[in-house]
Order: sequence, then structure tokens, then C-alpha cells
Amino acid sequence: MRLGRAEIAAVDARPARVVMNEPFAIAGGSSSALETVFARVRLADGTAGYGEASPFPAFNGETAAAAERQILRAGRRWLGRDAAAWRARLTELEDWLPKRGGAARAALGTALLDAWTRRAGLPLRTLFGGASDRVVSDVTVTLGDAKAADGAARRIRALGVRTVKIKVGSTPREDAARVAAVVKAHPRAVLTLDANQGYGPSHSLALVRLLRARGITPVLFEQPAEADDLDGLAAFHEKSGVPVAADESLRSRADALKLARTGAAQVLNIKLMKMGVLEAWDCGLIARAAGLGVMVGGMVETPLSMGAAAHLAAGLGGVEFVDLDTPLWLAKNPTRGIGFGRGGVYDLSSVKAGIGVVPRIWS
Repeated sequence: MRLGRAEIAAVDARPARVVMNEPFAIAGGSSSALETVFARVRLADGTAGYGEASPFPAFNGETAAAAERQILRAGRRWLGRDAAAWRARLTELEDWLPKRGGAARAALGTALLDAWTRRAGLPLRTLFGGASDRVVSDVTVTLGDAKAADGAARRIRALGVRTVKIKVGSTPREDAARVAAVVKAHPRAVLTLDANQGYGPSHSLALVRLLRARGITPVLFEQPAEADDLDGLAAFHEKSGVPVAADESLRSRADALKLARTGAAQVLNIKLMKMGVLEAWDCGLIARAAGLGVMVGGMVETPLSMGAAAHLAAGLGGVEFVDLDTPLWLAKNPTRGIGFGRGGVYDLSSVKAGIGVVPRIWS
């Protein structure tokens, strides 16, 4: 490990637009192009680390343009500060950036940790606990009709991916037909559903009952009620017996503690873009302490932030659900390095330092 000269010397941000090969549609909206911002943190000894801000406006209204401004503003305040004191630096981001600044916190936080672990000669997963060096992701079937779901399921099966996440939120009957089409095309698939608040608990329960009448039972249902309807989440689980994952309901450590205390969810879906690295990491530890399951997911992102999330999942270990598939929607990969592999595998074993991904604009 090189000693000294760990001061932050420069912080840069560069926006990028990546065309998608098909729209990524959820109950709250859709996106046909990824508007992202790449961040670079350079240390005094020349070591550089990289991060990404890829907010999904349909999720919380956050935009890439706002994230770029936040990255540059907070980055100026970091100049001359010690990157080795990385927890203090990540805490500063939470103090400086607004709550609707999760993507900027994620970009700066991952860039800082990428730089520090590159300098230390450690893969990022080691910092998070080093439990394993690989994780296996699902692949999503986005909103659409039954024919589109059939085609998506066939492509997922051809990729060798077994866990399929199906976006729902139109009508229970339409969604039941779509799920049945997936099962017909990929009979051995393990199914999870994600309503993204598009359903209330009664509609979510109706969908599960329609599926059970067809002999289909999902292993997990994400956000089967609105974000603040914790009673609805709990009631859905009690009546359906299907475990609930909190996504939109999980926005902070306080939310994680409340979800654990109330028993409203059985799994917490942790995303770097929602809250930044430090708070996401802490939410994973809260879930563990409370005996809850952990999902590591993301918005629509490139292999850079998806790779960072894979390191988090691998480092924590025992993450039951991994949802890091959105690079498959990008028409062109704007990065080089590790990524989504055959069977949904993120193989991190070759990464000797940092994340193992670099934006092409800086490579």
C-alpha cells in the first residue's frame, strides 16, 4: 500500500446520454435513453476513482442535470481533504447534499471509494466485508403485453438466467396473463413481482390469487402498496403469505429501522442511487441486525454503478436477491471492465483493486 498523498486533488463530472435498445417501463413511467453523469475523484498521487449518477426521474423526480451540479459543488468542498478518512468524507456528502441528491452522493461516494481502494490495492468488495467474489442477478420483464413478456422470457432463458423479475401495475388480469406467458416461455424460472407502487394492497392480493389459480406463486413481491402505506404492506403479506420487499418505502436509515420495527417488509431493497453508498451500506447492516432479507438493486445504470453495487452485495454476502440487470438495456456500453455475464453472474474475482470499471471517456 502506498503511503501519503491521499488528499483529494480534483473532482470532475461529465454528462453522457446512452440510447437504450428498448424502453425500460415501470408503473411510474418509462425511459428510452439513459441520462447519466460520470464522476472522477483524483488523488494527489495521481490515483483516480470513478462513480456514476443515474437517477430515474420516474422514481423520485431527481434529474441528471441536478446531480451534475451537486457533484461539482460538493466536489469543490472536498479538495485538499484526506480520502483515507473515507467515512468522514461520505458523511459530509449526507450533510451537504439534499435528500433528493442520492444519485450525486452515489457518484461521489463510489468514486472516492474506487480511488481509495485502487490506491490501497484492494477490490472494493473487501471494504464491504469480502464475503464472496461473485453475485448472480435476475433479469427484468418490463411492462408491456403478454406477447412482449413471452419474447422477453425467451431471451432471459437463452441468457441462462433463472430468476425473472416481472414489472406489474396495469390490471391484475392483464398482469396475470403476462406472468403466465413468462412461465410458459421459461417454465423453470423463479419469479418475483414488482409493482413500483402501481398497485394498492387489494389489487396486489387479487393478482396473487389469480396467479395461484394458475398454479403460480412468486417468491417475492416488491412494493405492493404505496411507499408510506406500511400497514398495507403488512396486510398484503399477512393475507397472501408472499414475502414483501420494500423499495420506494426505503429511502433512509430511519425508514429501514421503521420497516424492521413494524414488520411491514421481509426484505429491504438497497440501491446506491436512492441514498448514496454510506446510507445504503448501513441499511444493509440494519436489515441483517433485524433478521430481514437483503436485495441489492438499482435504477437504469451502466456497468460502473451496477458493478459497485455488485461489490456491495458480494462484500456483504448472503444477499438473497440481486437485481443488477439494466446494462442489458443499453445499446452501447459506455464503460470498460467487469459487467453482467452469462447466467446473470457478476464475476469480481479478476478485480484486484477498486471497482474494476472505467468510463470510456476517461479510459
